[in-house]
Amino acid sequence: MKRIVIIGAGIAGLSAAYSLIEHGACQAGIEIIALEKNPLVGGNIRTERHDGYLIEGGPDCFLSEKPWAMELCRRIGLEDRLLPTNETNRKTFVLSNGRLHELPEGVILMVPTRILPFILSSLISMPGKIRMGMELFIPRGLGLGDESLAAFVRRRLGNEALDKIAEPLVAGVHAADPETMSVKSSFPKFVQMEQEHGSLIRGMIKRMGQMRRATTGAQGPRITMFMTLKDGLGSLVSTLKDRLTASGIVSIKTSVQAKAVVEKDKGYEIHIDGAPSIEADAVIIASPAYAAANLLDALDKPLATLLREIPYASTATISLGFKKTDINPRHPMNGFGFVVPRAEGRRIMAASWTSIKFAHRAPDDGVLIRCFIGGAQNIGLLDLSDAEMEKVVLEELKSIMGIGAAPVMCRIFRWPESMPQYTIGHQERVERIEELCSARPGLFLTGNAYHGIGISDSVRRSEIVAKKALHYLAGLQ
Repeated sequence: MKRIVIIGAGIAGLSAAYSLIEHGACQAGIEIIALEKNPLVGGNIRTERHDGYLIEGGPDCFLSEKPWAMELCRRIGLEDRLLPTNETNRKTFVLSNGRLHELPEGVILMVPTRILPFILSSLISMPGKIRMGMELFIPRGLGLGDESLAAFVRRRLGNEALDKIAEPLVAGVHAADPETMSVKSSFPKFVQMEQEHGSLIRGMIKRMGQMRRATTGAQGPRITMFMTLKDGLGSLVSTLKDRLTASGIVSIKTSVQAKAVVEKDKGYEIHIDGAPSIEADAVIIASPAYAAANLLDALDKPLATLLREIPYASTATISLGFKKTDINPRHPMNGFGFVVPRAEGRRIMAASWTSIKFAHRAPDDGVLIRCFIGGAQNIGLLDLSDAEMEKVVLEELKSIMGIGAAPVMCRIFRWPESMPQYTIGHQERVERIEELCSARPGLFLTGNAYHGIGISDSVRRSEIVAKKALHYLAGLQ
């Protein structure tokens, strides 16, 4: 019997294992072993319940525009548990000059697609609005080399769009610095729009029309830009785990630390900390790039060196439950939350009004707010104790939202070195990594360090890798 070992049982590793089953591992008589160093599988996906609150420690949703996560939910029987956002309160706010301003309706990421809400917005000054509108007449770039997101936004939309919209949105989602972030790797659609339409505004308007037509008359649950599951994303992990263990060919071993991958005969041997080694015909490493580098040091030093060139940022989420009566009426939480530009000098990157954004997240008399700290530019805040971190967040919420009451619940999740940073040159770096990896038959890499940081990106990449692994094993004698 041939054997595939998957190192890492986050969403990338679990979806790789499931794709192996879907594409014929059972019929081919292939054994699959997934190794996870932590006691729990799922990586950064962590759902907990406390006193009627449903708390997501890591990601809380996925983009419907990238369909691979939703497709996976359907394939494992979770379609009826898909949950859209609450579209009656789909506003997003930006903190500017100490006050929350609504992001104008029709601004998608940072691109305005509707004229009147944009003109009436209090967020952007009139000169800033004129500069953003001039994007329609800015010539397309030459398309030579990579460009930082900051340089791209300044060139197309101006400084104010960067400082008040792009930078805080990027910090809140990617925990990244737009000055070093590769637009080609992080937002390839923007580069494509510029080249195909000569304008982000024209390209985004066309794209929105295509998305509306695609969902018109569609059967099944209502689809919004952000989707999740009624029982939290942890139900995706638990259902995948159940399906894998029920297959009869997958074993998941938790609290097992892989130390190194080395060559063994025509395959590989995985050295385990404090346990016997495991031999494999093929290995899929679904760990962060720096962890993959540690595993591959003895096997391929140049490959390990390149993997270490992918930097990571650390973040923390602080989920706070309040009574509805404790919310200041001046800030009625009539939206999904707010983001904080760096120029504001605050200690939080963003806050999600989770129980407004999604149903089934708080008791009837409560609200759930989730705040984000850390990132590429505020790493020192991760050194705070839990009590200090809670105090900082409560001070910020009191200043921004006028909430002076103590929370009825607080849950903190720390994620050290959890967010890969797609810095300038990332695409070329990944291409070199994949060239070196392809020179090692039977060795594969997956995860969010390479082709997209989202859940859907990881699911898609893992399916591609699973097919390659099966094709490789089919050719072994």
